[in-house]
Amino acid sequence: MITEDDLTEDTAGATPPAATVGGLSPDEFYAELTTRNRGVVSAAEQDALRTSTILVAGCGSIGGAAVEPLVRLGARNFLLADPGEYEVNNLNRQSATAADTDRNKALVASERILGINPHARTAVFTQGVGEDTIEQLTADCQVIVDGIDVTTMSGWRAKHLLHRTAVARKLPLVTGWDIAGAQYVRCYDYRTVRKPFDGAISQSDIEELTSWQLLLKAIPLRYVPVEMLTEVKDNLGRPDYSFPQVTYVALTFGAITSHMVVKLLAGEQVRPEVYIDVHQEIRSNWGQLATRLRWVGELASLAPKLLKLSRGAQA
Repeated sequence: MITEDDLTEDTAGATPPAATVGGLSPDEFYAELTTRNRGVVSAAEQDALRTSTILVAGCGSIGGAAVEPLVRLGARNFLLADPGEYEVNNLNRQSATAADTDRNKALVASERILGINPHARTAVFTQGVGEDTIEQLTADCQVIVDGIDVTTMSGWRAKHLLHRTAVARKLPLVTGWDIAGAQYVRCYDYRTVRKPFDGAISQSDIEELTSWQLLLKAIPLRYVPVEMLTEVKDNLGRPDYSFPQVTYVALTFGAITSHMVVKLLAGEQVRPEVYIDVHQEIRSNWGQLATRLRWVGELASLAPKLLKLSRGAQA
């Protein structure tokens, strides 16, 4: 749990809880806030949510999508890390308004949390995840939501540092990938998994490979939907390429991850992979079949470029 000692000068925007809201004490407010969880969230899970500290590293597309459902479920203690500021092109999917543009994402996430539960505790790290902050970020948390952006190599380095530290501290970590109309959620339960990314990406990979090559290692091809295959075919390898991302896919991450976090905090195990292709799920039976056939065709045309990229990674 975040205590008064955690609210240091190095923690920008750290916010202590309010005293009373609407005449309700903190305990009364919490009981009323979570009363409709009963029957779905067990008493033990609710207690774990209330007392645990959650690190959200990267508060943009997917990390930000997890914040609101977690606080509404009853999470009260958050460490929020993100060095980035909102841009207008973020507003199609991220938890921000036009008034939030040019403002730090972690700071905005803190305001969202306290707007829902004024008794919550938030510690905001506008420096993001780095060598100077990693110890403070992970020393007292019980679970990590990894939403660090991987469009830059600095993001990949921060992400790998976070995973290495989670391994050392035996912390469960949930991350995800918006892939056009699909969401791929990956839980690395470092209470039992003993290598970062379960051995798929090494520290030397981070130093030697490109972002595209790292993505090829991180995301199984079977989870790349047809829309993304079509996009990638013409843009593979471009360092300035921006992947398409839409709001309902980001929100899917928030829905899945918030439930995962509840289970992990309660000491349970969860599936390491959850994949939902929103587009495919709502297509007709014939539409699903046609899309599968189209997927095979798109992959076949993309295969030579992927093979070349993969060989570059191996070399």
